[in-house]
Amino acid sequence: MNLRPAIGGLVALSLGLLPAVALAQSVNVSRSILANQPYTLIYPDTMIASGEAGGTVTINHPNAPLQCDLTIVPVEDTEWTAENALASLDDGEVTASWAETFAGFTLGTKATTAYQSGTALIYEGTSTDSPMGVPLTIVHTETVDAGRGYTLDCLFATDVAAQARPIVNFIVANFSTRSDAECCIGATVDEPANPAQ
Repeated sequence: MNLRPAIGGLVALSLGLLPAVALAQSVNVSRSILANQPYTLIYPDTMIASGEAGGTVTINHPNAPLQCDLTIVPVEDTEWTAENALASLDDGEVTASWAETFAGFTLGTKATTAYQSGTALIYEGTSTDSPMGVPLTIVHTETVDAGRGYTLDCLFATDVAAQARPIVNFIVANFSTRSDAECCIGATVDEPANPAQ
């Protein structure tokens, strides 16, 4: 499977700076209501989700240049694995595809990563001339599960990467291709020092 970049209609990203990342003291959990497109998407409660059943789900930070898009499509490749996808990744094709929307796109690191539900292909790239007028970093992940291809693409202004990347890592690590995933990987729960008896 070679899923095309899934950034659909881009929302203008505001150029405010991200506050210091204290990863989600509270989170939102979005679960699919469609049996044929299961997923669990967990993200900081400061982000806002939009989209419609069966279409792309977008989460945006209202005060920072950070957006993630989840797309689910049917696929026929029952032999797909993240490891094989990484080994056969065509750097030139990936670069050309992203450069159609993000001028000056350069492919960076590529590897496999863990979703809650399994292994995904991940790669990162940067764009020097984006439609938003600022250099962007793009983190693309994809996997296949039960005849469905999942892409989770996050983009953020490169100049706030130190603050945005931990949020993206949290979203990716907690994503699941199942609707019943639990929260939260990579986070700690603060317990009161003296709980009420």
